Amino acid sequence: MRSVRLVHRSDRSGGSEEIVLASDVDVARSAFEQGRGLMFRRSIPDGYALVFPFDAPDTQWLHMLFVPFAIDAVWLVDGEVQKTKRLAPFVGLGRGRADTVIELPAGAADSVAVGDELRLVE
Repeated sequence: MRSVRLVHRSDRSGGSEEIVLASDVDVARSAFEQGRGLMFRRSIPDGYALVFPFDAPDTQWLHMLFVPFAIDAVWLVDGEVQKTKRLAPFVGLGRGRADTVIELPAGAADSVAVGDELRLVE
């Protein structure tokens, strides 16, 4: 089984250095997996990402109901960051236009900015 990593690339530094944001990546493909998301988990480890792929760009909502820890959420279109937001435990709510949404431990997306690129790589 191949491992998948989430890689961040920013051209703001003048180079195209890639940084691994997560080396433990789950992809929520089914409607059930996407609906459940991170609900009922007690925590997620550093280096973890939950990826939600969608068929086409559209408004995608996230909620933190039954999620007892903060997360960073990233909305992407064709791998380009459209929005990032820190969502608070239990009450956090976010929305953005995306064909992919990524949930990370709080603080993991601190260096990610609109216009950056995030990609899954093997």
